[in-house]
Amino acid sequence: MNVALVTVGDELLAGETVNTNGAWLAEQLTDRGCRIERLTTLPDRIEDIAKVVNEYRAAYDAVVVTGGLGPTHDDMTMAAVATAVGRDLEHSPEAEAWLAEQGGYSADELDEGTTDLPAGARMLPNEVGVAPGAVVESIYVLPGVPAEMKAMFERVADEFSGEPIHTAVVVADEPESQLLDRLAAVRERFAVDVGCYPGEFVRVKFSGGDANVVDGAAEWFAEQVTVADREKE
Repeated sequence: MNVALVTVGDELLAGETVNTNGAWLAEQLTDRGCRIERLTTLPDRIEDIAKVVNEYRAAYDAVVVTGGLGPTHDDMTMAAVATAVGRDLEHSPEAEAWLAEQGGYSADELDEGTTDLPAGARMLPNEVGVAPGAVVESIYVLPGVPAEMKAMFERVADEFSGEPIHTAVVVADEPESQLLDRLAAVRERFAVDVGCYPGEFVRVKFSGGDANVVDGAAEWFAEQVTVADREKE
């Protein structure tokens, strides 16, 4: 299952807030066997969000959008998603009923637009906050507040799945530039993804759907380099 992640917020682009939501979602989805193809951060602008979401929903199995839900002036994500799929925003009686039952809110107490969702969307209750999320076609719209986002994701987590990804890591005690020939060779010999992460040592990570192939690639590569360490993940 190929997934694109979209995180929304001017504060993320300004560096005022660390994008922990993107990292957390990527880890959760990867653990479920999904492949994250995009992680994009966008400003609070309807046209930008709508353009990217529309592009991604055509290219990937699912799009997860987080941030920009609520009653304030810069909360534009729900309207942008509605634009992306060519639907109007409509009052959701289901969202209003949930907030009345679980939060004790009356319709008069809710800010205008709080219960507006794209027409035909599936409402996702917000058990930690107020603003509801939604599922529209293959697009999952979650809040930006981390506690709210995590609780809401748990409601839909089982809808994301794929083949387990197996990994193995070889830590090489050689400069990355001197490993290029053997990195090319291991890619030719084995059907695995290879990631190279330099630091004090160079971590070379092998990943794929077949554990035996992944282990074989790591073992072969370890025999070709000066090894500082070997690990499995």
